[in-house]
Amino acid sequence: MTQQLPEMPNDFERVLAVVAHPDDLEYGASGAIAVWTDAGTTVSYVLVSHGEAGIDGLHPSECGPLREAEQIAAAKCVGVDVVEFLDHRDGVIEHTVELRRDIAGAIRRHRPEVVVVINFEDTWFGQHWNSPDHRSTGRATLDAIGDAGNRWIFPEQITDGLEPWGGVRMVAVSGSSTPTHAVAIENGLERAIASLEAHAAYLDALSGDMADARSFLTDMATSAGERLGGRPAALFHVIGA
Repeated sequence: MTQQLPEMPNDFERVLAVVAHPDDLEYGASGAIAVWTDAGTTVSYVLVSHGEAGIDGLHPSECGPLREAEQIAAAKCVGVDVVEFLDHRDGVIEHTVELRRDIAGAIRRHRPEVVVVINFEDTWFGQHWNSPDHRSTGRATLDAIGDAGNRWIFPEQITDGLEPWGGVRMVAVSGSSTPTHAVAIENGLERAIASLEAHAAYLDALSGDMADARSFLTDMATSAGERLGGRPAALFHVIGA
């Protein structure tokens, strides 16, 4: 029998999602985000890069603005109006003090109770090597959560008016090989599909299963739903719940 997972707590008002690239959130987390915004939760996105290295046949100078626009449109599909870009270079994001500083500043600005990231393990489910951008961004975000609450780390931000924020209660990791909680997304799945379909240029450049937004996300939600009594679901490894 498939092990059932508890539903993720939903008693929060502000969520900040921090990922490396446009489309990262749309491949698994956006259904839950749609459910949260429906409930009145404020969700904001921070993208470390513009995804400018993501389409082989398109020069980064053209690709970056295109993918930024697609990400903003994708966010609107699930009720997210605030999308910020930190301007780190796509493909070579490093877990540096500078990245921690930028993410800590975003946490201090948005003051979230929940931070969403995607899988920062070495592999995807032990089968495929994970992007260094994903690994660096996720791990830097965990560090930046602690940084944001300490006024003596990046004190120049305090001088500029960003007060410390130590109110992050949970980190929710999408795409983890060891999920601990589920979110029922039957009311968010169609908007999640629309959100991924908003990345039209990116999907056009892909091949294989990941290019078909409807099939990919429906299959994922159905498979995840086996852990939540058969309801379409998104799975997260929740740290701090």
